[in-house]
Amino acid sequence: MRKIIITGAAGLVGQNLVARLKSRNDLELVGIDKHKANIRLFRETHLNVPIIEADLALPGSWIDSFADGDTVVINQAQIGGRRYQDFEANNVTATRNVLAAMRVHSVPYFVGVSSSVVNSKADDFYTRSKKAQEGLYVASDLPHVILRPTLMFGWFDRKHLGWLRHFMDRTPIFPIPGSGKFTRQPLYVGDFVSVIIAAIEHRKTGTFDISGLDKIFYRDLIVMIHEIVKPRSRIIQIPYTFFWALLWLYEKINRNPPFTTTQLEALVIPETFPVIDWPKEFGARATPLERALTETYLDPAYSSITLAF
Repeated sequence: MRKIIITGAAGLVGQNLVARLKSRNDLELVGIDKHKANIRLFRETHLNVPIIEADLALPGSWIDSFADGDTVVINQAQIGGRRYQDFEANNVTATRNVLAAMRVHSVPYFVGVSSSVVNSKADDFYTRSKKAQEGLYVASDLPHVILRPTLMFGWFDRKHLGWLRHFMDRTPIFPIPGSGKFTRQPLYVGDFVSVIIAAIEHRKTGTFDISGLDKIFYRDLIVMIHEIVKPRSRIIQIPYTFFWALLWLYEKINRNPPFTTTQLEALVIPETFPVIDWPKEFGARATPLERALTETYLDPAYSSITLAF
């Protein structure tokens, strides 16, 4: 039985990975996370999978869980926030500590979850910290694969598209900034998890951009979600500057806003990310976008379960 340690196990990728692996009797899964509410959700959803509550940026007994490990999926991530220190702790310091724990216990392989933002023109806390994290992956002489996903959606999602989908149910009007003609390449987390599993099985090495294969305007993506979930809201377009000002005001009253002015600025940057034939490279499926969105929002088992911020 192979032991797979998954950091950030209570987050979007971690929950989806465990959901798809927990029925296998040839694997022992161990999760690590520090988000209390999402750890509770993990324990309720994945009853027989152990998860350790720990901050990987700090030394602790969590290191012992790496004993006899076969693979580590380095997946913890600070995505939002106002202080660079939080991004550095979760994306950089924690990764450095995980790699050190692997050496202590001679774990032979890791999957390093990076991000497409390392190729982005954006310059924000998330981008800087993910570039630094990937630098740690590259510098490691442990066998590994580096995966750079684009914006993901899927079961459990409470941020990004998940937040937008739920916002549609809470308001009569759903605003789109400006023209909404910002090209997105959303990646179904179910497909990304298939890539991770294939990498583990075949001990894949190298660096791979795992982009959504469908390039779609943000406006059209929102319309597609709207048609699937049929919410109460009506889609309207509002000037970008007014949208930015609304987010700025919201940040003043919410300490942990789900969508920030910085993310809005990154959203409208006119850029696309490299596309490779990752289905062929990894022997993994690529789910058509509309079907993936339907599975995400209408699945009877998981569509109603969402993470906390």
